[in-house]
Amino acid sequence: MEGDLDEVVLRRLGEHTGICVGSVYGKKGKRDLQGKIAKYNQAAQFSPWVVLVDLDGEFECAPSLRARWLPSPARHMCFRVAVREVESWLLADRESIARFLSIGQQKVPSSVDDLDDPKQTLIDLARASRRSAIREDMAPRQGSGASVGPAYTSRMTEFVRAQGEPRWRPDLAAEVSPSLSRCINALAQLRGTPDDGR
Repeated sequence: MEGDLDEVVLRRLGEHTGICVGSVYGKKGKRDLQGKIAKYNQAAQFSPWVVLVDLDGEFECAPSLRARWLPSPARHMCFRVAVREVESWLLADRESIARFLSIGQQKVPSSVDDLDDPKQTLIDLARASRRSAIREDMAPRQGSGASVGPAYTSRMTEFVRAQGEPRWRPDLAAEVSPSLSRCINALAQLRGTPDDGR
C-alpha cells in the first residue's frame, strides 16, 4: 500500500470483513509500490495478498490502472483501487465525518467517487471546522509549503480507529462509494481463500 493512512483503513476493513491483516509492506508511495507489484503478485500464488492503491489522476478509471500494473493477477491476489483516493472512502460516511470535523453534513459531498481530489476536499472541510484544533491539525499553515496539516494522518487515524462515536462505518460508507463496496466484496471473497503457510 501507499502510506500509513492506507494501512489504517485496510486494517479496519479487515476487521469489518473478518480478515486478519498480517504484515504490511510498502508505504513508500505509489512509484515504490508499482515497482514491487510483480514480487507481491508472485507471493500471491501461494497465499492471500491484498494490494491497495489510489487511482489519483494518473488513470481515467480503476480497470485501466489494473490493466497496466497487474494484467495477470495471481489466484490469491486481491488488488484494489481506491477511487480516487482512500479519503473518498472516509468521506463516504457523511454523517460520521461531519460530526468528527464539526461541520454541517450538507457540506460533505454525496458523490465521493466523482471527486477529483478527495484529500483536498477533506482538508477544505477541515478548514471550515468549528473546532480550532481540527483546523490547525488537518489544514496546512499558510506559507508552510505543506500539502496537509501537521497532524492530518493522526486525525484521520483517530477517525478510522475510534471505539466510540463518531467513527468511520465502512458498511454505511459502502452505500455511497461503489469503489469501497467493491473492495469490501473482494475482501469478503478473500476470506475464504486457503493459506498454505508460505
